[in-house]
Amino acid sequence: MTRRPIAEMVSVGVAVPPGVLTNADLTRMLDTSDQWIVERTGIRERHIARPDQSVAMLSCEASVKALDQAGLTPHDIDAIVLATATPDRLLPSTAFDLQALLGADRAAAFDISAACPGFVYATAVAEGLIAAGQSEVVLVVGAEKLSTITDFKDRSTAILFGDGAGAAVLRRASGQNGRGILSTFLKSDGKLAPLLYIPGGGAADPISEKVVCERSHYMKMAGREVFKAAVLTMAEACDEALRRAGVTADEVDLLIPHQANVRIIEATAKHAGMPMDKVMVNVDRYGNTSSASIPLALEQAISEGRVKPGSLLLLVAFGAGFTWGSAVIRW
Repeated sequence: MTRRPIAEMVSVGVAVPPGVLTNADLTRMLDTSDQWIVERTGIRERHIARPDQSVAMLSCEASVKALDQAGLTPHDIDAIVLATATPDRLLPSTAFDLQALLGADRAAAFDISAACPGFVYATAVAEGLIAAGQSEVVLVVGAEKLSTITDFKDRSTAILFGDGAGAAVLRRASGQNGRGILSTFLKSDGKLAPLLYIPGGGAADPISEKVVCERSHYMKMAGREVFKAAVLTMAEACDEALRRAGVTADEVDLLIPHQANVRIIEATAKHAGMPMDKVMVNVDRYGNTSSASIPLALEQAISEGRVKPGSLLLLVAFGAGFTWGSAVIRW
């Protein structure tokens, strides 16, 4: 039996920088080939922001689109929850810059750091704010400028990551047609942190000449171990979100997974027993955009007519931390 939703997601907007870095471009920078990248990841190109394009700017562009689609203005927002692993600065939160750019003067604003499942985490936080009566309308954003923390001398990571932003408007569920968030599931395991992390540049090892020379302010990844852990955690997240929502995989109209690697996506779909024609895949166009990944995929699915009113969606993601999470949503 499905539960009565507390909050519903009513619109999605996205923003990607116009600059594109193709696999062909990478072959001139690294010892790699288009075939090697596509076979292992499914990625063909990724968008890269200009130096003067901030995470807040990308977030603002996506947010304005989401608000317009919802028929709302920035003054209607009660809270902004911005998920990012690449804040524009350490203090204050990028959400405050977004609030200022939007002119959302009524909104409480804060960042969360949950890596690639950040959009799912932020959605769960927004649902909680609505359930507690703290907010009626919440702007949820997942935005990244991963090009700034990617070592383009490291083939194992340089081929994977791109920049972008996605925003969604959540509000109290109207109770019509069962629309809304039916379940969320969040989990983490800090013991796996060294599989994907940035060792330097934080408070434990502040930025210094040593950190820069060692290039430890860039992402480091143990690819094979990350792949194994990702497949296991995505499978658990799918199972748990479906169980909590009281629905089966057969009822799901579209699986929208984190776009990290097409092989991980295929393994997740296989575990869920879902054919690939019921799975949204756009990793070829954007690469891994971390917390922006799911809203970018969701917006494309909507624009292509794959998501319609009443569609049952399963969102699932994993990322550095390790973190993983999922949600079942009736659109």
